[in-house]
Amino acid sequence: MSEFLALHSSTSKLLRALVERSVRPHGLYPGQDLVLGVLWDDDGRTPGEVAAALHVTTPTIVKMADRMTESGLLVRRRDTEDRRLVRLWLTDKARSLRESIEDSRESLESLVTADLTESERRCLLTALGKVNRSAAQLLEDPRKP
Repeated sequence: MSEFLALHSSTSKLLRALVERSVRPHGLYPGQDLVLGVLWDDDGRTPGEVAAALHVTTPTIVKMADRMTESGLLVRRRDTEDRRLVRLWLTDKARSLRESIEDSRESLESLVTADLTESERRCLLTALGKVNRSAAQLLEDPRKP
């Protein structure tokens, strides 16, 4: 197996476990913090818009929104101009979590990158950004692996 893919896969699993541990005290499941992040930046998006922003499928967001609605984090409302569309809106409960979730994520990021120099950290972010863009472009082209 490719060294990069193996290391990335292992790192992703570890980071997912750490994120899960950090969001659970806030009553969230993994990924819900990302949905909140998208909506904190632009509340009232459709499930399809949220899915596109997170590079996941719309059914994944719909299922996640069901759970988040049940827990009082989101409300669904029909679009005022196009009644066929449903939009996801944050509740006060979800808005109140922003600072603590963002602090938790920043703290986790600091802990997992603590052994990196500032230069290494910048290089890592630059390299991951490039890998992310390449992967997103490959996903958009159905002819690619």
